[in-house]
Amino acid sequence: MTTAPRWKQRPEHATWGDFGPDDQLGRLNLLTPQKVREGIAEVQTGQTFCLSLPLDLPGGTAMNPRRPPPQLAATRRGENANMTYPLSRDDARLTDVICDDAVTLALQYSTQWDSLAHMGQWFDVAGNGEPEMVFYNGYRAGKEIVGETDYRGGCGCSHGSHLGAKALGIENMAKHGIQGRAVMIDIKKYFGIKRFAFGYQHLRQILDEEGIGIRQGDLVCFRTGMDEAIYQMAGKPDMAYLNAHFAGLNGSDPELRQWVIDSGVVALLADNPAVEILPAQPLNNEFYPSHPLHELCLFRLGVYLGELWHMSELADWLSAHQRHAFLLTAPPLRLPGAVGSPATPIATV
Repeated sequence: MTTAPRWKQRPEHATWGDFGPDDQLGRLNLLTPQKVREGIAEVQTGQTFCLSLPLDLPGGTAMNPRRPPPQLAATRRGENANMTYPLSRDDARLTDVICDDAVTLALQYSTQWDSLAHMGQWFDVAGNGEPEMVFYNGYRAGKEIVGETDYRGGCGCSHGSHLGAKALGIENMAKHGIQGRAVMIDIKKYFGIKRFAFGYQHLRQILDEEGIGIRQGDLVCFRTGMDEAIYQMAGKPDMAYLNAHFAGLNGSDPELRQWVIDSGVVALLADNPAVEILPAQPLNNEFYPSHPLHELCLFRLGVYLGELWHMSELADWLSAHQRHAFLLTAPPLRLPGAVGSPATPIATV
């Protein structure tokens, strides 16, 4: 372990400094060329599955009022919409018809990646008894991850320009590449679509009965069946139904947390909106994270989270063919400074 000047102490079980004092990739460092070859070795048929929902689902803002659905609009050619625009209007000799558009998109509205800048914690990185707002590997709010308002100390003052993640942004994931061996854990197959906190004992049951081996550097997928329900609701999500059904990982389960720590997995991916079940059971009686799995993965370990992925078609195919592992290719947008990104993951079997 090396000690970065940004911090004098790191959280328990954290990987801060393990990959270098200025590391911004976390466990993505374990997604090596060898892991890419392991993923390729799982390809037998060459068949592909798209693991993204249509990016206008779930629909509306009922699932998250802060994330509106995407809005498509034509770019403009003067006062005219640049959609099915005949260039012959400008020059009668030209035969082209042009379409060009733009989108206003909440980057974590639908199938998405969380970057390591998505969620930090108050933590005493200086060892002086004064917690600070920090992110993975000690990168600080107000310095490397900058919002338009500075909430440190409750001042609420304006920050001005240069907003966004100057460290840990989603572009780091994109530049490294997200491709490797992935494994499917089919919760629906074993437990149906009931709502419950999926813990280590549930995971162990599936791993043992299916004979699934998870290796360091793997990308682990969890199918609950929520993606099918979202599809069927066709842009009008019934939140009462969704909130009453479907599993989520129990981020407060000590055994599950230890498994994430020990397994060396790079990412946890699910077809639900948070991977973990919320609201979560508090980790203690004093100060605790609202999202304990996010805290463990994004803040401590540098493990990435993918949410609202379309898992069911692939999971059913894998089950029918008595398989579990596949090649996953899932780059985010290379958008500097962003803390999350839509994704169109492809599974190749």
